Amino acid sequence: MRTRGKILLVDDEEIVRQSMRDWLTAAGYEVAAVEDGVAALDLLRNTNFDVLITDLKMPGMDGLELMKRAKRIAPKLETIIITAYGSISSAISAIREGAFDYIEKPFCPERVEILLDKILKQSQLQEENIHLRERLEKTFQWRNIVGKSAQMQSVFRLIETIAPTTATVLIEGESGTGKDIIARAIWSASDRANKPFIPIDCASIPESLLASELFGHERGAFTGAVSKKLGKFEYANGGTIFLDEVGNISPGVQHYLLRILQEKEFTRIGGNESISVDVRVIAATNKQLKEEIKAGRFREDLYYRLNVVNIKLPPLRERREDIPLLAKHFLKKYCIEYKKEINSISDHALDYLMAYPFPGNVRELENIIERAVIVCQGETLRAENLPEHITGQQKEIQAATGDRLTTLEELEKEHIARVLKHTRGNISQAAQILGVQRNTIKNKIKRYGLIVPD
Repeated sequence: MRTRGKILLVDDEEIVRQSMRDWLTAAGYEVAAVEDGVAALDLLRNTNFDVLITDLKMPGMDGLELMKRAKRIAPKLETIIITAYGSISSAISAIREGAFDYIEKPFCPERVEILLDKILKQSQLQEENIHLRERLEKTFQWRNIVGKSAQMQSVFRLIETIAPTTATVLIEGESGTGKDIIARAIWSASDRANKPFIPIDCASIPESLLASELFGHERGAFTGAVSKKLGKFEYANGGTIFLDEVGNISPGVQHYLLRILQEKEFTRIGGNESISVDVRVIAATNKQLKEEIKAGRFREDLYYRLNVVNIKLPPLRERREDIPLLAKHFLKKYCIEYKKEINSISDHALDYLMAYPFPGNVRELENIIERAVIVCQGETLRAENLPEHITGQQKEIQAATGDRLTTLEELEKEHIARVLKHTRGNISQAAQILGVQRNTIKNKIKRYGLIVPD
């Protein structure tokens, strides 16, 4: 009979150990139960386990130390901590050190089963994605896409599925979520990886020039067109073009884009010759295109041509478990760039980062860590190295709300208001601090009804 998974159970109390072993065995798990960390490590050296369940407080080697040593032997081993000291601080400490979660004595069998099921499903998903990571690392800096959350694991799987095809892709997500990185990942894992990848930011090019940038123009097509110009689609022939912020393009350019998606050909501005191209289109937007369609600003037929495959990138506040991984990734990156030797991030600093709403998403986190690396003087990045608008905002929010729990939207609203106050109402400066576009800040001000300081 196939078991649901192999569990290593460690508890110095025989009655707890026996009852949990009996229940886990009856539930279909293969269980090895021992009374201390030394015996557990001996087993780990010779046997593969899926999950370690260990008591936190034990004579000699405690549960946290056992977990750390076990990780050296079996890096993929997930740990559930058992504690009779069920305070929030001990739970956060255990999870911060690398535990998957914790359970309290007396334990609830249903909760244990839910946690085990979640771990085993996640492990299976991670195993299935290993070959994807190995493939992409050969041609793309896959380390720039960091995430163990279920949302990002789903994105990784989708990339693997769609990359070998020629399907048009629409990537949706807030500013700073990494839409450009995902686009490059798709290209680099495709059969077109040895062909051009041409990115173009549709929001940064004036409307009057965007059509010429994309499709080129003939000499004399308009005032200033003194010579023929090839467009991005011609340069991308055989490869991939990435249209960032596609929701910003005008109706006239939308018409040109629809034609090239439908017919695989276009005409330069001011020209008569139809030019055929073989280009894969990946588009991205931070707008709600269905709302833009209702408002008459975006063509519905173009939307469906672009949205053959849809990738939705979650904001960082919805995958908070990725924040420590991302922070350490950026720490390593900027230590190399600035020739610093910073070995870790303090628990206090991580607490601040975990509590912060990140309206600017991953881009804002990267900016924060880069600045912190620059100002850090020791071997550990500490809370005092973080910007004051992060460490100070929690005290202000706590003072305003008392013990009442706040929603993520409330945190974001409070934080944006604080940054606007700090910049004396300078929206451009606030956008730079938050790592988002100016229009994003303006939309948030309208959404939350914020008053911009004079």
